[in-house]
Amino acid sequence: MPRSLHELLTAHRLTPAQRRIASYLLERPRDAAALTSAELAEHAQVSQPSVTRFVALLGFDGYGDFRRYLRTATPEPVAARGGNKFQAAIDADLRNLAVLRAQLADDTRLRKLAARLMASTPLLVAGYRVSAAQAASFAYLATKIHPDVRLLTDAGSVFGDQLRHAHRAGAKTLVLLALPRYPRESAAALDQARDLGLHTLLITDRPVTALTPRADDVLSAPVATASVFDSHAAVVSLTVALVEAMADAAGASARQRLEGFEDYAAQHDLFLRE
Repeated sequence: MPRSLHELLTAHRLTPAQRRIASYLLERPRDAAALTSAELAEHAQVSQPSVTRFVALLGFDGYGDFRRYLRTATPEPVAARGGNKFQAAIDADLRNLAVLRAQLADDTRLRKLAARLMASTPLLVAGYRVSAAQAASFAYLATKIHPDVRLLTDAGSVFGDQLRHAHRAGAKTLVLLALPRYPRESAAALDQARDLGLHTLLITDRPVTALTPRADDVLSAPVATASVFDSHAAVVSLTVALVEAMADAAGASARQRLEGFEDYAAQHDLFLRE
């Protein structure tokens, strides 16, 4: 029995352009089965070569073979399954959050890693491309309870300079956030950190990736791929949980830092009053 279209699409890591094609196919499968490759490209708002690469990725011998498959493996439209594509994306996030919740039932390892992060002064945090925003968010929160968090945003030799300077200042740990697609800069950063003897914690989307052999420890939370771009809702929750565990590990010093920031915020009127 041939695999359903949904099963076929979710079995592969798709680029943003390929996801636009997949989204159109899932929303209008019967229409898509009658389209030429050029027409599918026009409807999905991608180039025709993108369609060709998409069909090859799925394992078909040309577009004609793929269209024959569509005629026999047509799923119901997304709306008929109880929601539109935006609701389907939220559903995917909810499933990922449920997976993360189950993972955190035993919080022993999370707390152990949090204590290690608090013991590194300075604490180094890095992330590239799409992961840069997640790294910045984690570093911002960690700064509220950790005395010296350094966000490293450069790559290559500049990263190496910053890494060595922090190592001389006493850094023991690098936290690297690396979400799909994994930049080569992430691999280089892990290698440079380990060469200096730093402990490396990788926060990523799966327990095993191309990067995990380079890291000393790995924390993972799944990303949702139902939309053109990934949703990192579960990863955000994981990093917030890690900061919470860091605050628990710091104890009174974390409370003092948090209270100190609130006093500073009130003194300088940093936030609008609700």
